[in-house]
Amino acid sequence: MLLVVILYTIALSYIFVYSVYQLFLVVFYLKSCLKTEEKNQCLDYPIVTIQLPIYNERYVADRLIDAVCCIDWPKEKLEIQLLDDSTDQTSEIVAQKVIFYKEKGFNISHIIRETRIGFKAGALKNGLSLSKGEFIAIFDADFLPKKDFLKSTIGFFNKKNVGVVQTRWSHINDKFSLLTRLQAFALNSHFSIEQKGRSEAGFFINFNGTAGVWRKKCIEDSGGWQSDTLTEDLDLSYRAQLKGWEFVYVKSIDSPAELPITINALKNQQFRWSKGAAECAKKNLMKTLRSYQLTFFQKISAFFHLTNSFMFVCMMLLIVLSVPIVYMGLNNSYYESYLDLTRVFVISTFLLGLTYFISNFNLKSPLFSILYFVFLFPLFLSFCMGIGLYVSIGVIQGFFGVKSDFIRTPKFNIINRNYVGTNIYDRVTFKPVLVFEFLLMLYSFFGLFYCLKSSSYFMLVFILMIAIGTGYSSFNSIRHALVK
Repeated sequence: MLLVVILYTIALSYIFVYSVYQLFLVVFYLKSCLKTEEKNQCLDYPIVTIQLPIYNERYVADRLIDAVCCIDWPKEKLEIQLLDDSTDQTSEIVAQKVIFYKEKGFNISHIIRETRIGFKAGALKNGLSLSKGEFIAIFDADFLPKKDFLKSTIGFFNKKNVGVVQTRWSHINDKFSLLTRLQAFALNSHFSIEQKGRSEAGFFINFNGTAGVWRKKCIEDSGGWQSDTLTEDLDLSYRAQLKGWEFVYVKSIDSPAELPITINALKNQQFRWSKGAAECAKKNLMKTLRSYQLTFFQKISAFFHLTNSFMFVCMMLLIVLSVPIVYMGLNNSYYESYLDLTRVFVISTFLLGLTYFISNFNLKSPLFSILYFVFLFPLFLSFCMGIGLYVSIGVIQGFFGVKSDFIRTPKFNIINRNYVGTNIYDRVTFKPVLVFEFLLMLYSFFGLFYCLKSSSYFMLVFILMIAIGTGYSSFNSIRHALVK
């Protein structure tokens, strides 16, 4: 019984302190909004290499290449690398596109490795060794860079110590479904409160894996791309900033991208991101905390930045332990006071809600923004709880060094919500974790019963959100697996 209380208190404490940290980022973000964001024009046209890492992207490869070849930059100063690790007809599509644009005078190359060793990090490392550019721009297959991308970003490298310029992700299909709306809701917070807030405060930020530009010297000076984590972008970001390189985040420059439209595609993406973050925490956290060059507050920020995936583990602890807590409080007056701990979760939820409200607020339509937030935020919390089990497994694996393949996120090239087709990359096999998600939903019904019996209404709302989230996640994942 005591162990239950201890674990429950630890999980609640981490979530509360993390929410307070997010509130500090909100303050710095709002401070940045009072300033006019810096703009830097290109003083000249250095050679830029654009790297496009691709693995089985038959639906979007040609769209990506067309968009990149429309970027406004002198052809003689532009090198385009198709880093193609594909094992299907994507390579044929890419080859035809490369021939087409070569005939138009583009310096574009189709680079195929013998093995997919190192996954994306390995492809980027191989491409870097062949590159001629002073600067390296990177785009994943689901992005559609704008024509002025390079002219808008390269000017920031006028400062010699700038190693990275990262732009904001925007969304081409955020209104496709409730699922894509929830993703946009979360990503908008990351690319405003977190990235801009950290940048304004002088804390470490991260390259987001795409839609950004690196100084080639920065990559090389920081040890290059390494494939010992699933989030090579976060890993290299910390190694570079520990070496003294400055990262610039420009919120006013956006790079449109496609959001995953199926539940399992999203869960695999979140699994990879969270597991990779845990691997990066294991690899870089102690080096960061021991750094003499960083201030106390920079280290605190780095701690929460690198460990934010542990929010899912804490959430799962709350989900699993909430029912015993209610039961114990109902049957033993000694433990009844622990039910009041749920008020801490309510406060944390309010603070996190403030973060998401501000990041998604639109001054041009304030009433709509308020109504939209009231509708979406509870669903967002429920959804996070629903996928929490699957993502938590990834976090635990990352922390304990369990290795796994780089599971790609399938792209659809879909914007129209009337889509009824199939995607050969989105085939899903039935996984045992789906059974446990379903059982978690049933488990939460017991909690609802005990909450009603003990009049624990704060806990009742929390467990109801668990039931909704796990039900949505498990039913949709099972349906997706059966249909495919």
